[in-house]
Formats: sequence, structure tokens, C-alpha cells
Amino acid sequence: MGRNRLHRWVYGTPAVNFFGPIGVPMDSLLQINLNVEELEAIKWADFEGLYHEEAAKKMNISRQTFGRILEASHKKIAECLVKGKALKIDGGDYVMIQKGFRCYGCGYAWGVPRRVPKPSVCPQCKNTDIHRSNINKCFGRHRFGKGGD
Repeated sequence: MGRNRLHRWVYGTPAVNFFGPIGVPMDSLLQINLNVEELEAIKWADFEGLYHEEAAKKMNISRQTFGRILEASHKKIAECLVKGKALKIDGGDYVMIQKGFRCYGCGYAWGVPRRVPKPSVCPQCKNTDIHRSNINKCFGRHRFGKGGD
């Protein structure tokens, strides 16, 4: 019997989620799906240059799991480049990590994605007395099937 599956932490979703070769009609393109957590692994290892152990900690998974996710990501990206397929970033099984805020007026707590600037008012009572809290806590879970349902 294996270990319980750890939640894979993701710190934001991509602004652009589809890449394809220029000059090929969309209806004739074959697509490869890259999960959001696979993109996160690419970001930490290849873009940020983190060692696997450090990147795995950021995603709340084991180093071995990180290595498997990264290997699958590389294979999918290579297939797109070599065979001229489109790459769609969608779906997966992950937990979105967000910046947390709390209103001192009404006590309401909420999260926003990391790339969004600090809100100026509480969405509940419109008070401006808000502060950071619960940083790196999970405010939502995103689970998707293979088709991105």
C-alpha cells in the first residue's frame, strides 16, 4: 500500500495557456495537454533553476515525485517541438497557493493569486483596514480530469 498523495502546490496559473506552430490551421493541429502542476515543475527547475529537492518542497511533494512530474513535462514539450503539435496548459490535480488577507473591520479573510496586487478594500465591507495573513495557505482546490473537466 502506497503513501497518501500529497497536494501539489501551485503558485499561479499561466496567463497564456496555448502554444502552437505558426502557419498550421488550428483544426488540423494535434494537441498535447500539459497539466498546471507540470508547468509549475518546469518553472521551478528550468526557469528558476532550483534543485529538485528545493523545488519539490515548494510544491509540497517528494523529490522523486517532482522528478517524475518534470520528466513527463519535458517529454510532452519535446513531442510538441519535434512533431509540430500544439501545447495546451490545462487541468491537473493541484492546490492553488495564494496570498491571504484579513479585514480588521469585519474579520473577513480571503485569498488572491500571488501575481495580483494587494487589494485596497475588503470585498465584504469595503473597509480599507486590511492586512496580510495566512500566507501560503490554501484557499481553493482545483481538481480536473484528463480532459480538463
